[in-house]
Amino acid sequence: MTKDQSKDQSKEQAEERSTVAVLGPGGVGGLLAALVARAGHRVICLAGDETARALRTDGIRVRSGRFGDFTAAVEADTELREPVDACLITVKHTALDAALERVRPEVLGDGLLVPFLNGVEHPATLRARYGAARVAPAVIRVESTRTAPGVIEHGSPFAEIDLTGESVPRGRLDALAGVLAAAGLTGPTVRVLDDEAATLWAKMSFLAPFALLTTRYGVPLGEVRTRHREELTALVAETAAVSRACGAPADPAVALARYDAFPPDTKSSMQRDAEAGRPLELDAIGGALLRAADRNGVAVPVARGLVRELEEPEEPEELEGNRRH
Repeated sequence: MTKDQSKDQSKEQAEERSTVAVLGPGGVGGLLAALVARAGHRVICLAGDETARALRTDGIRVRSGRFGDFTAAVEADTELREPVDACLITVKHTALDAALERVRPEVLGDGLLVPFLNGVEHPATLRARYGAARVAPAVIRVESTRTAPGVIEHGSPFAEIDLTGESVPRGRLDALAGVLAAAGLTGPTVRVLDDEAATLWAKMSFLAPFALLTTRYGVPLGEVRTRHREELTALVAETAAVSRACGAPADPAVALARYDAFPPDTKSSMQRDAEAGRPLELDAIGGALLRAADRNGVAVPVARGLVRELEEPEEPEELEGNRRH
């Protein structure tokens, strides 16, 4: 390779390098930040002082059967201070309002805002604050946990991402998909989909029954699909009916088959939050499901009962079987 060719290659690589911010480098955000950084892109993690210091000093350490064990160097700050190509929002819905103070609209520039949030109502909130053309909702199917600041355990054999955005030019979504593909999330595991409602409800239709039942009974998915099979089947049917009423096709049989394929010890993130005494995303998942059902006149007695039980303190006689250690 000649000297000029080497210069041209370096210039091309620099032009292809993206700058990606990650708001909330926890289980999901930390995994994505580490993978994108390992692929050679610039990553800025936005978090509190303690986490930001840890990331600047030690980077992000990932243990993953799929992606391997590695450490990725990242930048870290308590707020966004410059425009970026994309900002991935990976905080819990319960922390969203406070976290968004770290990303001021005037600083973001024309960068894409990509929320990996549970539920279906957040895109409207973000568009009101940042503008419709910058919000590209995404869903991710993965089991990944932050065990300490900057330490990520990726436990699932998969990490699947769907990108969408009814008001975002397709070329920008494709470009972000390319960044994620370069990070190792290749092939069918990263998709750009046109139908935003269908994309969000596909995740919601699977997540709501899983989260509500594992959290209500304090047991992993394997016990839900055996001991509470009838309730699971009824809740899946209700959620699918609401999804269809919102214009998003949903097949209860497909959802049940997916539950049956998961490892029996799988826990939902809501259940993990309950076990750790953290706030639950109950309103973003269960509340949003009930509001959509009410808007469309769909009866959801099982879902309504579960949300009510999770909102109310348990009676003493119910505690023995559900005590969390």
